[in-house]
Amino acid sequence: MSRATKPGRGRGSRTGRPIMALLDLLGRRWSLRILWELRASALTSRALRAACDDASPTVLQSRLSELREAGFLQLGDDGYGLTPLGGELLENFLPLHRFAERWSKQLDER
Repeated sequence: MSRATKPGRGRGSRTGRPIMALLDLLGRRWSLRILWELRASALTSRALRAACDDASPTVLQSRLSELREAGFLQLGDDGYGLTPLGGELLENFLPLHRFAERWSKQLDER
């Protein structure tokens, strides 16, 4: 793991708090979208780019590298996929996903 992705050492984490390092990584453009698109199955970088609304190849590759270094992604024969740690991270987003669905419906009812 690089210096930039070790908990407590990344941008936005001068405090040494792992949560700040994680939030910084996940807050980078396309990071969450990449993880979300890989929730069901592995994707090649081309398929992932298409799923991410044709994100810049340079930015996409940068995020893929960062997420791999952080231990959330792996590159296999099928393309990029979640590691067990990446799957665990996404499981923690499912309640937020359900909340967002309910919230969206409430907005539509207004």
